[in-house]
Amino acid sequence: MKALIIGAGQGRRLLPLTEEEPKALLNIGGKSLLEWQVSALVECAVEEIVFLAGFNLPAVERSLEQLARRYPTASFRTAYNPFYGVADNLATCWMARHEMAGDFLLLNSDTLFSQPVLQTLLASPAAPISLAVDHKERYDDDDMKVQLEAGRLLDIGKKLPAERVQGESIGMLYFRGEGPRHFVAALEAAMLAPEALRQWYLSVIAALAPEVAIQAVTISGHPWCEVDYPVDVQTAKRMVASWRASDAGDLAAAESS
Repeated sequence: MKALIIGAGQGRRLLPLTEEEPKALLNIGGKSLLEWQVSALVECAVEEIVFLAGFNLPAVERSLEQLARRYPTASFRTAYNPFYGVADNLATCWMARHEMAGDFLLLNSDTLFSQPVLQTLLASPAAPISLAVDHKERYDDDDMKVQLEAGRLLDIGKKLPAERVQGESIGMLYFRGEGPRHFVAALEAAMLAPEALRQWYLSVIAALAPEVAIQAVTISGHPWCEVDYPVDVQTAKRMVASWRASDAGDLAAAESS
């Protein structure tokens, strides 16, 4: 299994925290955000991890070298987007399309997630494209909202009208079977348009939705968060602290039984 992690941008909304390093390398409770992701991926038998890099490539490569020593069952490499400063993540995915020949996971580098989130997505029924979604009472302007019908994605975008919103994407997809081929073809078609440099890769998923069965996989109840702003860093730290407290409680219970 291969995972592609999208992290080419600097993460300017997190400045000054990302002045020197991309947000994937932010320290969250003693580990980088990237290592929290890698730990969950490796536990779920992911063997290839490709970081779609841009800003401060040397720092990313140093981090991957360290992770390779800590997680020897997985291989690590980068796919570099030299145009990260002028292009959004659609172009970053297009630059890495050679990595999409078989089944793969695609996730945003700013998504902190508990292992059950990933396990739920991987255990979902076979579909060309599966999108992890969560549900809540209210959605804000920054949420990547989704419109669904009988578990299938109809549309996705931040500007969906409220009456059409049934959930939000958490920034994690699973491509299987014909899914990778459809995604690569759609990336190549999208990049022919002048506006492509200003678009997110999920606009390609929206374009595919009428033609390809895109399955919505609900991960509600399993902790996750996006790290977009400085306040999100504190939320993420509280989340990993709760995981550690839970693990410590489980260990104490096991030792006393």
